[in-house]
Amino acid sequence: MKRAYQIIAPVALALVSACSILPKADPSDVYRLATAQTTSQAAPVSWSLRVNKPQTSEFLDSPRIAVVPNGDLISSYANSRWSDPSPVLLRNRFMDGFQRDGRVTLLSTDDTNLQADYELGGQLQAFQSEYHGSTVEVVIRLDARLVRGRDQRIIASRRFEVRQPVNDTQVPAVVAGFGLAGDQLNKQVVDWVVAQGNASAKR
Repeated sequence: MKRAYQIIAPVALALVSACSILPKADPSDVYRLATAQTTSQAAPVSWSLRVNKPQTSEFLDSPRIAVVPNGDLISSYANSRWSDPSPVLLRNRFMDGFQRDGRVTLLSTDDTNLQADYELGGQLQAFQSEYHGSTVEVVIRLDARLVRGRDQRIIASRRFEVRQPVNDTQVPAVVAGFGLAGDQLNKQVVDWVVAQGNASAKR
């Protein structure tokens, strides 16, 4: 027993020493994508909708808060991140937007993979803040597609782009800018999907 202790003790001490020299992870502030939209009492449509995460680049498909400080350089804010990757944030924002709008009540997401009359998806081209000299703005650019569920035919597509000026370069102000830009994009996308879905359902 004494010999076993003599062998184990140095090994345990070495492990403790190794743990103490490992680099500590930087603390991160985790942000949600806030919304200021209100609930409406619109008449519901008869068709169902599945909201999919948009496809995007490898850099944007992460919880990093992206920033373009100049030209074609894309980076991220240090020690700050989103609560989810950007495509998930945007999908969840759209889900919340449809629920608050009240016209499309039969909703699901690609996480559940339920059959739906229509599917909203697309390509997220930009979800970032951009610096132009001393000014900064939030840019969200989405190439949206509305697809018919039964045959996967694209019935409508459109590029949406929202630019929201930010009056401060600090991360909380930038995050608030993302929230305002998300509200604008949400309303545009919800109105577009409802109009296209109703038009297609009448054919």
